[in-house]
Amino acid sequence: MSVDKQENSRNELLKLSILGMNCAGCVGAVEGALSGVEGVIDVSVNFADHSARVNGDVETALLIKAVQDAGFDAAVMEGLDDPEAQEVLELQRYLTLLKKAVVAAVFGIPLMVLGHFSVLPDIDALSGQWFWPFIAVMTLAVLYYSGGHFFSGAVKSLKLGQANMDTLIALGTGSAWLYSCVVIAYANDLTGLAPHAYFEASAVILAFINFGAALETKARGKTSSAIRELIGLQPRTARVIRDGIEQDIAIEDVGLGETLRVRPGEKIAVDGILVAGHSTIDEAMLTGEPMPVEKTEGSSVVAGSMNQKGSFLFKATRIGQDTALAQIINSVRTAQSSKPAIAKLADKISRVFVPLVLLISVVTFLLWLALGPDPSLAYAFVTSMTVLVIACPCALGLATPISVMVAVGRAAQMGILIRHGDALQSSGKLSCLMLDKTGTVTEGKPVVSNVIALGDHDETSILRFAASIESGSEHPLATAILSAAEQQQIKRDKTSAFEAITGHGIIAKIDKQTVYLGNQALMDLKGIKFAQYKQQIEALSAQGQTVMLLAIDNNMAGIIAVSDPIKKDSASAVKQLINQGVRIIMVTGDNEVTAHAIAKQAGITEVRAGVLPEDKAALAKQLQESGEIVGMVGDGINDAPALAQADVGFAIGSGTDVAIESADVVILQGSLLKVPEAMALSKATVTNIKQNLLGAFFFNTLGIPIAAGVLYPVFGILLSPMIAGAAMAMSSVTVVTNANRLRWAKLK
Repeated sequence: MSVDKQENSRNELLKLSILGMNCAGCVGAVEGALSGVEGVIDVSVNFADHSARVNGDVETALLIKAVQDAGFDAAVMEGLDDPEAQEVLELQRYLTLLKKAVVAAVFGIPLMVLGHFSVLPDIDALSGQWFWPFIAVMTLAVLYYSGGHFFSGAVKSLKLGQANMDTLIALGTGSAWLYSCVVIAYANDLTGLAPHAYFEASAVILAFINFGAALETKARGKTSSAIRELIGLQPRTARVIRDGIEQDIAIEDVGLGETLRVRPGEKIAVDGILVAGHSTIDEAMLTGEPMPVEKTEGSSVVAGSMNQKGSFLFKATRIGQDTALAQIINSVRTAQSSKPAIAKLADKISRVFVPLVLLISVVTFLLWLALGPDPSLAYAFVTSMTVLVIACPCALGLATPISVMVAVGRAAQMGILIRHGDALQSSGKLSCLMLDKTGTVTEGKPVVSNVIALGDHDETSILRFAASIESGSEHPLATAILSAAEQQQIKRDKTSAFEAITGHGIIAKIDKQTVYLGNQALMDLKGIKFAQYKQQIEALSAQGQTVMLLAIDNNMAGIIAVSDPIKKDSASAVKQLINQGVRIIMVTGDNEVTAHAIAKQAGITEVRAGVLPEDKAALAKQLQESGEIVGMVGDGINDAPALAQADVGFAIGSGTDVAIESADVVILQGSLLKVPEAMALSKATVTNIKQNLLGAFFFNTLGIPIAAGVLYPVFGILLSPMIAGAAMAMSSVTVVTNANRLRWAKLK
């Protein structure tokens, strides 16, 4: 995006990379700053990937200025569609943090070890009078290099009247250095424990915190692997045919309607329709379906899928950000940045946590100063500093967003597109699931299921007459008959005197014979007797099949039944859901007989037939009012009202139409088995988030009292500031590592 485009960006969803966020408290500050910009409608800041998504009618420059005024920095994430560029940025951040950790460790650890073995000169000794001032200057240099970003962040936060993790670290390490300087300046006036410098504590604390942040950055990078894999699916170039000449051009130069060639082993560049040739295509990364899909003329192909054997030509129908792959990537990013309801608890606590810690630190200092043993000032300083260091709420801020990022990425790899964070939390709680029939439980593509020849006719002739009379019709039943005839390579005859009778059927002349094809009403209308076949007709209808009668010259010649078969895995999916205690209701606009027949095949006992789209939404609302947590699975078009009304809407997609606004979850291929998989992933994610939150809360609530010295009166134990720094850093790494377990966790 150019500067001019940035300035004129209106009514767009922008993604900003936020620099300088170090804790959950920073999230609130950035959200507040962006929300305060006029024209901003909605803001979501993600601590896990240091980004912000802003929706509204506002100039990008104003957003960046607001972030900068809040003490941070921001840049539009425009170059991050390149996975390599994103990896380079993450590697740079990791290496920078690692260098800062190494510098602090190389200085602080030897100082700590030598001090432990009493090798260093005493502060009040003659050699100590030049050694310790030198160490003070060296420590200041380490604070500047390894901790400068904490101190600058703390100052900016202070100017805004706020406090965050930077405040705690800057106060902890800075006060350790300042206290130590006072000790070496007035060494002769202090006795006992007081004349001890804590320069090594400042350095080692920064080493641990930077090292922990580096590990966190590296582990966090894994959470975006799904996005990088999706982005990596799109090739850099495409082979187009212009003026009869094949040429390779950049992907962004492909225009709508252009013809492209794809050779074996190549990735498809944009969405389109195959116009010449045939092949099998691997769409696993987009749909989660491992089996290659055969493509012939007229088949749709999607960007990012891998051509396997054949070479073919296709016409571009969607390019750039309109391709299925681009929409998937955008939806995954949006979901990864969204916050489920459970995250609000952590956000509320984080806003008051740092000020509370500062208060606890001050109280700790005063209590030790008043009640502690001699030298009370030293004890007061050590305990209050340890409280500041151990209480940094990094883990708390990461607990929810890091799990959401991993789960949404895992879902995308499974062929499940989660569009909202709330759906990720709610899916596992569903108690009732409404299923649309056509295209959800069934294939949605009628096929000829039975051909019964009567009298002297055979099945081939019956199908030939039916296909001939239906030639040119676009009705779904006609399509099924024509497809069946084509599969059997049955040639159609010429027709004349064609007459269509609405609601009844078709009459036409074939080889001087009058052919009738339609329902029972057509036969009654023309006086054609079919009573003797009534039992067969009713038996087929009871199985959910649509029956058409064929008569020639006023005599019954055959019966053709067309059905919409249930998907091969629908019954298995329904069984899994019922075993999980989910109430299943099939809702359809079809008639009672067909609906119950299909429901029986799928193992569904509750059916609502003959319902309109608005009736489905009303049913969802009625179920919610009765206490059910309702999910709706449909095709996302005529089921849109119910999808929107349900607590979680699942839209069945084909992989080429994933931006269904009314749905919370899009299943990229038609398998209902993905619904229990999504529910299982939801349960695993919520469990993972709870583990993270519990761990973070437990760490802080347990760590702060120990750091304050609550164990000292009974056990004589005081927590070292350096151990506190290590524990705080490792708590964040633990949260990130636990979240990454979702990437390979088995879903039950």
